[in-house]
Amino acid sequence: MRKVLFLTLILIFSINLFGQNAKRSFDFTEYGVRIEPDKRLMVVLASLEAGGLKTPLTAEGEQYREMLAADLAGVDPALREKIKTFITQYKKRHSKTDDAELIAPFISMAYSLTPVPDLVEPIRATDLPGDLLDVLDYTPLVREFYRKANFGEKLDKYLKMYQEKGDQMRPSTSLMIGKLLDYMHTRPQLTYVEKVKTQSQPAKKNRQKLETTESRFHERRFFIVPELLTAKGTVNFVNQGDDYSAIVPPGTDLAGSEVRRAYLQFVLDPIVLDNAQEIFKHRDAIKALIEERRKTNRDISPDFVLTVSRSLAAAIDARQIEFEKSRIATYEARQKIAALEAEDAELQKKGQFDKPKRDALKKQVVADLNKYNSALADETALLLSEAYEQGAVLTFYFADKLRSLEDSGFDITESIGQMIAAIDTTKEANRLDEVADARARALAEREKRKALAADPNKVIENPVTKKLLAIDEIIKNKAYDDARRQLKDLLLDEEVSREGSEELSRVYYSLGRLESLAAEAATEADTRNYHLIAAKNAYDNVLKNKTDKTDKALLSLTYVALARIYEFNDQNDYAIKIYEAAMNIGEVEGGAYSQAVAAHQRLMKGQQ
Repeated sequence: MRKVLFLTLILIFSINLFGQNAKRSFDFTEYGVRIEPDKRLMVVLASLEAGGLKTPLTAEGEQYREMLAADLAGVDPALREKIKTFITQYKKRHSKTDDAELIAPFISMAYSLTPVPDLVEPIRATDLPGDLLDVLDYTPLVREFYRKANFGEKLDKYLKMYQEKGDQMRPSTSLMIGKLLDYMHTRPQLTYVEKVKTQSQPAKKNRQKLETTESRFHERRFFIVPELLTAKGTVNFVNQGDDYSAIVPPGTDLAGSEVRRAYLQFVLDPIVLDNAQEIFKHRDAIKALIEERRKTNRDISPDFVLTVSRSLAAAIDARQIEFEKSRIATYEARQKIAALEAEDAELQKKGQFDKPKRDALKKQVVADLNKYNSALADETALLLSEAYEQGAVLTFYFADKLRSLEDSGFDITESIGQMIAAIDTTKEANRLDEVADARARALAEREKRKALAADPNKVIENPVTKKLLAIDEIIKNKAYDDARRQLKDLLLDEEVSREGSEELSRVYYSLGRLESLAAEAATEADTRNYHLIAAKNAYDNVLKNKTDKTDKALLSLTYVALARIYEFNDQNDYAIKIYEAAMNIGEVEGGAYSQAVAAHQRLMKGQQ
């Protein structure tokens, strides 16, 4: 809990830096992104619901499912039976596939249709994907469903719900865009120029036709599509020419989901294509690596240009996470050492300075940082090896190149050409063997985290604490509205709401942390200020509710969190006094004494 709180305002500053480089009001279209539902998809998935093909949904999805069932109660039974028959036959052909995977081809089919109300399928052709051809005969039933269910009359009502869910994704979307583009120091190409040869008829007869080259401009777009009927925890991707679509269930944390990789592909694909000639020079060597992987996984694409693009995306995805976490951990370590040095000065004045002991404390901070960075490197090795196994056979190569450039402020657009030109595949065949130990360590750590997440009650048995731990997981998943509602429900609990109770203080603290994180994710100044005020009020309530028995560590954390809000708003005089209140509590286990000392020292120097 302490670490998450400590990062809150640091991340506010880092995200704001990105925003200031773009616009104060974050305009997603400047980065090619649009968050909007797709009417065709809504119709197709609703028709499948009418036919009984159901998947596990989020809580919001289940509510929509109930509304939809009521609205579709009067659908022609004969039509419903035809849809059921199609689904049953389709399931028989794919008996080993679960319902969530069964729906994926229908999603692709929805994107092949013309807009509502026509919903006309494409002409059947051999170049259409096989899974799409498998469900293309369903389209007449979609059109019949749209008409007979009067779906068009209900669309406005449904769209409003969908748009609300899309708006809730804006904070994590801005985080995703900001983090990835800040790391790459670039902006996506939003226009693709196609060179087309054309012929014109000469003015005089018997003369040869004139051939010219014409430039055609295509807009490139990345759609984030909120879809209430998408299976919980499932993200689907559709790529149609210059349009990329990520279909996600409500409540998805875009900044920590597979959508990151899809957005990276959107940014990287045109840059990679611009360097296609260099890639062709390494064609045979790359193909050899791909074929080796295809011996164990025939689903891997043999396309060597696509392999370069996917390898690069996987490398950036993994390296950005490690780079950011390591940078924050290094900042924390420096703050801890600065706090220890401030304490050294006070101890020297009092004649209580023990140099060996104090040096050991500082060495421990460095050792902890090194241990943490080593674990991060292991996790990166695991992520890269998983991508390698899926056909991204150059992902380790690109990760090494990125690691050497990260501190230079490189522009990925300018650097990719050099990376591709220097490709040497001789090292890539043995990459999995080289990282086997690191991968094993990372897998072991991943299993430990799963075990803790599966049974948090092993540690704490207090019923309110159990609820707060569960809510904390909701907060981690960025489902702030749900977490806020549950915390406010806890405030009404008779056992919790007693004045002076420890439980009441902890609920208010969790509410303050939630609002701080919501402020971090906000892209609009007014929204950010609203959440910061809510956070301040929650932290104030922790302090108003304190008694002699209130946990000192909780008070220490609260004072520092509150002081940071005042500091963020340039009210440094108030911040100094609140940091002093935290310092007066002293150094208690789980508290924030060292952070308070470091912040207080920094602000005092600023006033000199």
